[in-house]
Amino acid sequence: MPQEKGWKSLSRGGVILEPGNARDYETGSWRTFKPVVDREKCINCMFCWIFCPESAVIVKDDKMEGFNLKYCKGCGICAKECPKKAIEMAKD
Repeated sequence: MPQEKGWKSLSRGGVILEPGNARDYETGSWRTFKPVVDREKCINCMFCWIFCPESAVIVKDDKMEGFNLKYCKGCGICAKECPKKAIEMAKD
């Protein structure tokens, strides 16, 4: 019977072993809800971009262009922080 690795061989949680590897972790499959922006209401204040913990907000020419759903976990922080309520969380 092969020897199983013990808990001491696991890497410590919250430790970044390789700098710059965040793009390797596409976490969008965790999502139940996705953000949907109402362009009529959006004033491009960038609060969604500032508060997004995954940097999933796409910005181009100083305007919010949408969301990179490969990395969006559907947490809803963008919708919560939007002063114009231009972002709704929809079932994915």
